[in-house]
Amino acid sequence: MKSELQAILSTLRDDESSIVDTWLDELGAAEPGARRAVQPEAEELVKLLREALAAGADPDAMESQAWAGTRHVLESLSRSRAARGQTAGDTSQFVLALKKPLFNGLQRTLASDPGTLMPSLWTVTTMVDKLAQRTVATFQQAREDIIKRQQEELLELSTPVIKLWHGVLAVPMIGILDSNRTQIVMETLLQKIVDTESELAIIDITGVPTVDTLVAQHLLKTVSAIRLMGADCIISGIRPQIAQTIVHLGIDLQGISTKATLADALALAFEKTGWRVARSD
Repeated sequence: MKSELQAILSTLRDDESSIVDTWLDELGAAEPGARRAVQPEAEELVKLLREALAAGADPDAMESQAWAGTRHVLESLSRSRAARGQTAGDTSQFVLALKKPLFNGLQRTLASDPGTLMPSLWTVTTMVDKLAQRTVATFQQAREDIIKRQQEELLELSTPVIKLWHGVLAVPMIGILDSNRTQIVMETLLQKIVDTESELAIIDITGVPTVDTLVAQHLLKTVSAIRLMGADCIISGIRPQIAQTIVHLGIDLQGISTKATLADALALAFEKTGWRVARSD
């Protein structure tokens, strides 16, 4: 083992509790509650660093198996902080604050060997920087996963499938209709048709701001999928502007029932399904 790595290992072994205390002080965790919250993570990380170096882990090869435990802890604390809404800077600062206690420990350990001190300080700097970079990368990935999941949940909430009547479903569309949203609508609607044994679905596009060729293709695909399930489809919310756009684009909606309003579509649905609604005297 290199002399600087041996010095770092000796410092971690001899001053572990002091390093953790100084680390927490450097983080500003003076409040008892705040200190208790981060102390287990700090103690675990120092312990894993010591074990990794004792096993001969190379700080320049952080992806090696020897650093697996350390990587796991870093990734876990990054994901937990991302879920709590903290920033990537806060997460990396937690790790970077470890430099000062390690520097202090090395100065005490190598007080009589200044020739080894400088290489040891440089090794600590590069090692802790790499650990901090690991937390930032994991944090960013965790945030992207959270954002993606939230987007999927919003898409599901923005396209609910409603049972209007016996055998009649409705999907009110609001906002831009793209490929991802169309896929979610199609899957949800087809499953609802199976679950409720419905024979007719109304797709209401009143809340769709514009209809272009791509949006029309998405609608046609959804209608085709509904028909393959043995059900029929009505498209409602065809405003004058949308009607003109469809004509100008040469989009063929022949064979698909269209209505200007959801009320008209529901009336047609009653007619198609054999229901008659009459006002009570």
